[in-house]
Amino acid sequence: MDFLSVQESVDPDRIGIIGICGWGGMAVNAAAIDTRIKATAAMTMYDMTRVTANGYFDAEDSEQARFEKRKALNEQRTEDYKNGSYSLAGGVVDPLPEDAPQFVADYYAYYKTPRGYHPRSLNSNGGWNATSSLSFLNMPILQYSSEIRSAVLLVHGEKAHSRYFSETAYGKLTGDNKELLIIPGASHTDLYDQMDIIPFGKPKAFFEEYLK
Repeated sequence: MDFLSVQESVDPDRIGIIGICGWGGMAVNAAAIDTRIKATAAMTMYDMTRVTANGYFDAEDSEQARFEKRKALNEQRTEDYKNGSYSLAGGVVDPLPEDAPQFVADYYAYYKTPRGYHPRSLNSNGGWNATSSLSFLNMPILQYSSEIRSAVLLVHGEKAHSRYFSETAYGKLTGDNKELLIIPGASHTDLYDQMDIIPFGKPKAFFEEYLK
């Protein structure tokens, strides 16, 4: 925002941001702290801090579960330091187990196929550092999302396993310039690249309205 705000080609009063998946939650969080952002669209968003601390659907939301995560991650940090390199957590599971949850199958269909595979993609290959999510355990984003005064658009798929992140986030937003759009039948990864499912017209109209 610092960079954009001083560019001759940019109107500093008409800056909007878009975040997808984990960066969707980060985009909303950025809007909570940066008043220079006039409109935010979060597509198929994840709250990475919530899922790290509580597990999917908050199934691991307990002090003991978080303690076990902290213990394992901190022990791994010691091993990484000894080894002088970071252990990788592994990307999307391959081969895909027959009993894999649907959202895992959806990720496989994206990251392990020409749709989203790239040789430098962490999700397609070795994965993120095993300890990279440690700070998320103690850093809840969206804490002050109810104080966002600028416009926010949340878009999520009806069949997305992650839909509850957008629904919870929307429930905290206030004001008449906030909107939640649920796409019928869409999965989480459909909103990554499925051109016939992504509602391009909606964010276009949203930014045209709030970045006049």
